[in-house]
Amino acid sequence: MGMETTDALVTKGPKKSPLLLRLVVVAFAMVCGVYICSICLKQISPHTTAKFLNIRIFDQPCNSSDIEEWEKPFVHYPKPETFSREECACNPVRYFAIFSMQRSGSGWFETLLNSHINVSSNGEIFGKRERRASVSAITQTLDRVYNLDWLSSASKNECNAAVGFKWMLNQGVMEHHEGIAEYFKQNGVHAIFLFRRNLLRRMISVLANSYDKSNKPLNGTHKSHATVLAKYKPKINATTLISELKHVDNRATRAIDYFKSTRHIVVYYEDVVGNRTKLKEVQDFLRLPYRDLTSRQVKIHSGHLSKQVQNWDEIQKVLEGTRYESFLNLDYQR
Repeated sequence: MGMETTDALVTKGPKKSPLLLRLVVVAFAMVCGVYICSICLKQISPHTTAKFLNIRIFDQPCNSSDIEEWEKPFVHYPKPETFSREECACNPVRYFAIFSMQRSGSGWFETLLNSHINVSSNGEIFGKRERRASVSAITQTLDRVYNLDWLSSASKNECNAAVGFKWMLNQGVMEHHEGIAEYFKQNGVHAIFLFRRNLLRRMISVLANSYDKSNKPLNGTHKSHATVLAKYKPKINATTLISELKHVDNRATRAIDYFKSTRHIVVYYEDVVGNRTKLKEVQDFLRLPYRDLTSRQVKIHSGHLSKQVQNWDEIQKVLEGTRYESFLNLDYQR
């Protein structure tokens, strides 16, 4: 009996060994399978797929078949570094700059443009001297603006149809006009010149603003407040009046001449005030979808000029019989 038990135990032992080996092999195969599957899933994850798809989409050229041949140098598809234009990546963008002089209505004009849902005009970006210290500094700043990487309260970002800013003639334009004009031609920038016909009115506004800046009558701050400035009646230097008017007039003429080889338009403040169809001309110039443009800004000086100058009789005598005599009566309503 004892021997039979031992033989039974000896013969049963080898039968369990192949089963155990099979289980180990199956377990090892399952572990390897799970590991391989996990690697495959990582390689085809939604995040990676989206990334590859995005690259393909943005690398595709935008269809410009509906744009006229002459217009193509002025149509751009910026790829900003600070954000993605996403579904608007192939919306064409026009570049522009508003050239003007202080107290010529440029602030009001810019708010009108910015009321358009597809326009971003970024204010006086060259007010800081370091940005206009050289042609190189200017072009670097222009590159940021036109690549939609200049962020301001006016930025519409993704779906811009036109992007630009306003640029005073005394902010490096006249000194570096050759380099700027060349940049405009190479990059298809639209130049909008905004001036006042009545330079006498502009002079009164300049003097009122200077008074506000130096005296700060509104709670010790310089705000160019309409109510405060409207009450101020400056005394104009009659001796230098003609030469100052000539200087401003010639400055505007030279600026237009410097940029005559670029795509440009000349707009006068009085024309925009008296005829809002001028705004349609500006929108057509920038190839924008037409919109009614609005502004909350109000006019500072209203009424006849004789009520806004201390020495009106003296000014009248100086201007009568000159090319500037029309300024005495040239008026408008807003």
